[in-house]
Amino acid sequence: MNNWYMLTLIGEDRKGIVAAVTQALFERDITLGETSMLRLGGNFTIMMMVAADLDAATLQDALAEAVNAMGLTLHIDAMQGGLHQHITPNLIVRVSGADRAGIMARVTGALAEADFNILDLESDVAGSAEKPVYIMQIVGISETPLEELEAAVNGMRDEGIEVNISPLETLVG
Repeated sequence: MNNWYMLTLIGEDRKGIVAAVTQALFERDITLGETSMLRLGGNFTIMMMVAADLDAATLQDALAEAVNAMGLTLHIDAMQGGLHQHITPNLIVRVSGADRAGIMARVTGALAEADFNILDLESDVAGSAEKPVYIMQIVGISETPLEELEAAVNGMRDEGIEVNISPLETLVG
């Protein structure tokens, strides 16, 4: 019986990280589930679900060579597998404004109060060091009418935070 784990790997971005980690998993017959990998600043981060007939300590040992060679930090959490439980998003939220503390907390808090479930969130700081601009894109699902979601974030526009919510058309099939 396979045990499911969430692996979180973080390290300075460099070529070959994904290849080294996935090759180490493949060589040890560890099943790869869903993953999310991206560059944040100058770092690369990986979150991946894996299934293995190993305990967490043995899994860590199995990945040690690749992790050390790539200068990564590895964190392992036991979890439920949960594959094939995808939720199809129906809304996309685009946010932008002069960068300042609390934008993400304010927007996501207002959306949560309006029963919006975040499925994916990406954010970045653009512009310049003198005039940073915060941008965020949120994909999610909600049965709340669009007008009510718009009303939930409307006050932020008065503060210079642009929040645009629109239906998301997905191709399924």
